[in-house]
Amino acid sequence: MWLSQRRRQPAADGEAQVGRVTLPGDPAGVYLAGERRNLPVFGPGGYCWRPGAGEQALVIKTGAEGEQPCVAGVRNPEESDLEPGEVCIRTADGLASLRLEQGGVIRLDGHVYINGTLVSEPAEKEEG
Repeated sequence: MWLSQRRRQPAADGEAQVGRVTLPGDPAGVYLAGERRNLPVFGPGGYCWRPGAGEQALVIKTGAEGEQPCVAGVRNPEESDLEPGEVCIRTADGLASLRLEQGGVIRLDGHVYINGTLVSEPAEKEEG
């Protein structure tokens, strides 16, 4: 009975933790209670991303005893103006983005290439 109850208890550190990315990329390093390195990075199917240094990352623990942590995502920016159901993919520097909005609107920002040919450049921002 003790063994069956022990299995149901979460690991001492919890099943998931939020930490700060110390080594960007995949695999990544994240500081939790201490630094964990060589963590694999996971994302939704068909989507490829790499966490950046300094971002808050969600680390979940996998394996029978929670011995294999991995990075599952990063915190969304607080200044996001997305409406429910909308999607935005952007670079860490904010210079390029793809946004899918309600009503069938698609917004592309940055240098837009189609089949290797530049079709649009970012508009010059007015100083003011």
